[in-house]
Amino acid sequence: MAPLQSEIVATDRPEPEQRPAASMTVLYARAFAGLFLRDLHVLRREMVPFLVRVIMNPLLFLFVFTYIMPHMSGGAAMNPTASMAGAAGANFSTVLLPGLMAVAIMFSGIAAVALPLAQEFGITREIDDRVMCPLPVAAVAIEKIVFSAVQSMIAAAVVFPLAYYMPATPVYAHVNSWAFLIAVLSLASLTAGALGLVIGTSVRPQQIGLIFGVVVMPITFLGCVYYPWAALKAIPWLQYGVLINPIVYMSEGLRAALTPGMRHMNPWLILAMLLCSFAVLTWFGIRGFLRRVID
Repeated sequence: MAPLQSEIVATDRPEPEQRPAASMTVLYARAFAGLFLRDLHVLRREMVPFLVRVIMNPLLFLFVFTYIMPHMSGGAAMNPTASMAGAAGANFSTVLLPGLMAVAIMFSGIAAVALPLAQEFGITREIDDRVMCPLPVAAVAIEKIVFSAVQSMIAAAVVFPLAYYMPATPVYAHVNSWAFLIAVLSLASLTAGALGLVIGTSVRPQQIGLIFGVVVMPITFLGCVYYPWAALKAIPWLQYGVLINPIVYMSEGLRAALTPGMRHMNPWLILAMLLCSFAVLTWFGIRGFLRRVID
């Protein structure tokens, strides 16, 4: 009876390969949450510099182009984008609302990943402290993308009331589908963080400032931020050339979600391209992160 009893007890126990897998999943989840909460605590302590960084550029742009110029004599003529806004069937303030939100998402996402990586991959090698936590190295990179997405969403929420209430001309915005808006915000924020990971792992720390002038500013001005994509039909080569730029789909997605009365890209195309951009940039970013950590 003793051997039979031992067999029964043995069969009641979970299989050895299942127990470690479950415990490792819990361990990874706790480690991921720990990194996330640590970054959230740092952000809470540095909330004022974060808000200043997010607000300053949109605030100045809105104040000059949508408040000062409309109050000046001949202000409409001084606005170089007034004709494009009129061709799009809306005033410039309405065109600018989703564009500035897209800029805030892009800049916050890149800054939240690329700038810290420039320091962590520097001489002090602070990144080694992070990769020592009980997580796969790739998961550390994913945590950076996820946390940057949170910052990007906060930035978009901060910029929205500025772009809605500050302009002297009325802004016409309403949401037809909250599900579509949330999907665009989520994918745009994750894509911005993935782009920040690519930049942060591809550029030397000493050159990170140069990237903002050489890469970030051009993709912003050519990202349909200050004009709708349909307004580029007079320049066909440029209209189709900018489609490689992920911020185009962020701007057009927010334009479709917040100002559906304006001409915009097909919503399904926008979501598909944002998802594709996120997947491609994440793949390159994780590869670069693994390479830099190993080196």
